[in-house]
Amino acid sequence: MGAALSAAFIDRQLFPPQPKWSINDIPDQSGKVIIVTGGNTGIGKETVKALLVKNAKVYVATRNKAKSLAAIEFLRKQTGKEALFLSLDLADLNSVKSAAKEFLSKERKLHVLFNNAGVMESPIEQLTAQGFDLQFGVNVIGHWYFTELLTPALLAVSREEPDQKARVITTSSMACYLDRLHWDAIEDTAQRRKAALDALYNRSKHANVIVSNEVARRYGDKGIVAISVNPGNLATELQRTLTGAKKWIISKILYPAPYGALTQLYAGTDPHALKLNGAFMVPWARVSKPCKEAQDPAIGKKLWEWLEDHTKDV
Repeated sequence: MGAALSAAFIDRQLFPPQPKWSINDIPDQSGKVIIVTGGNTGIGKETVKALLVKNAKVYVATRNKAKSLAAIEFLRKQTGKEALFLSLDLADLNSVKSAAKEFLSKERKLHVLFNNAGVMESPIEQLTAQGFDLQFGVNVIGHWYFTELLTPALLAVSREEPDQKARVITTSSMACYLDRLHWDAIEDTAQRRKAALDALYNRSKHANVIVSNEVARRYGDKGIVAISVNPGNLATELQRTLTGAKKWIISKILYPAPYGALTQLYAGTDPHALKLNGAFMVPWARVSKPCKEAQDPAIGKKLWEWLEDHTKDV
């Protein structure tokens, strides 16, 4: 863990250099259909805003309809463009299935899927509807299942637009360096109950990179580009459950939310990013490397099969 952390700091993820790329560099997105999970707040909202300005058709996929509609109206006033609401509760695989079905009934193609939503350090008592750890369930399982169900629309992009590829951009974190997968703590076991909340979060962010890399392996030659990103240390609602000294310390190293949208927007829109299948990007829009375990194909295959097995009865 120490070596991985040293590498991360050497790469200046915590205190990155000034960005060389901005939202003004986003190409026109006319004709592009895009989903942003968690697009009603934080970097998701900033991502939606930038995409609307560039003429994309954007679906805001969240579980809170009232909050999402308020965000959509706010962005309409700012951009003159209106995003669309897609009901999605990543903590309930039945809701994930319904959301994918609804989207596929409306759209034939999906150009970019931003797996942006996430929870951090939620109370240990909170589980998903299917009984998984909430952090792993929302951050990893829900997003994996959503992506798999939307694969037909993603694959349709390169089939119908030969010069294009679909993109799946997964928001991870610098926390991906801090822990590894603990297979016995994903469901509500004694091992999970004994784990620290931040450890459970770190494991989920580590798994985000593993899954993204496996998407790249499985679909890269079929027209899908998968990239995972560390968006940076950002002032968003993600820290809403933190308290005390920890909250104060973290608040001192946070950047404004718009900065956090830069890296995933680059990955999701810049033409150069089409060559970055399987990459891990760090603030601000720079290619780096996650820890070795996250790049291990054997671990990726095992996690993929675990996910398939634990969602097959939904």
